[in-house]
Amino acid sequence: MPVDKSGSCIRQMFGEIAGRYDFMNHFPSAGTDVYWRWKAVRLSQPLDNSPILDVCTGTGDLAFAFRKKLNSSVPVYATDFTHGMLRLAEKTRTDRDIVFLEADTMSLPFPSEMFQVVSVAFGLRNVSSTIGGLKEMARVCKPGGKVVVLEFSLPDNRLLSRTYQWYFRNVLPRLGQLLVRNRQAAYEYLPQSVSEFPSGLQLTGLMEEAGLTNTSFHKLTGGIATVYLGNKPEQS
Repeated sequence: MPVDKSGSCIRQMFGEIAGRYDFMNHFPSAGTDVYWRWKAVRLSQPLDNSPILDVCTGTGDLAFAFRKKLNSSVPVYATDFTHGMLRLAEKTRTDRDIVFLEADTMSLPFPSEMFQVVSVAFGLRNVSSTIGGLKEMARVCKPGGKVVVLEFSLPDNRLLSRTYQWYFRNVLPRLGQLLVRNRQAAYEYLPQSVSEFPSGLQLTGLMEEAGLTNTSFHKLTGGIATVYLGNKPEQS
């Protein structure tokens, strides 16, 4: 049975785990996710002082990675539709140069062609429509800008893939429920949502359908995570 990605379900689930969200993000990857975000920022190659947007930001990890990389004259915006996540982000992120806004990635409150980079880390698979989210990200990206997606993926190596999937399906859900008790079983949702999410050429194909060009993907840590890039054409 496909995972329930309705807005009400996702909002409730992530609202319940907000208080331990950062810990449970870093713990399963032994902190490797910090490197993954650094790599996503590096590959995005911001070029000017136009603003940057991170959607489905959670508690702002990728937005903060951009803020660390860029000079203070580049505005950084971060959106999420889970109120509890944003309140925690605003409380824990002392960098006042990040503007946090409550917004649904399917309907962003920004004019078209505003941002030089529009990014998402581990959040696009939670959006109710992958292609709808990509189209909205492309809409607010300015011509010549980039859409950047960082997401979990399945390793190419068969043995590593089996070990990884066993861990995701058997260890992580139990550990997550022990440390972050919630009715929505968020860490049972995680492996199922990863296995159902399009990856590799499937996702770059959707990015092209959303109007992006020169799409590419870069596998990290044996394929456990992947960075996807797409350019907004200079002429719409």
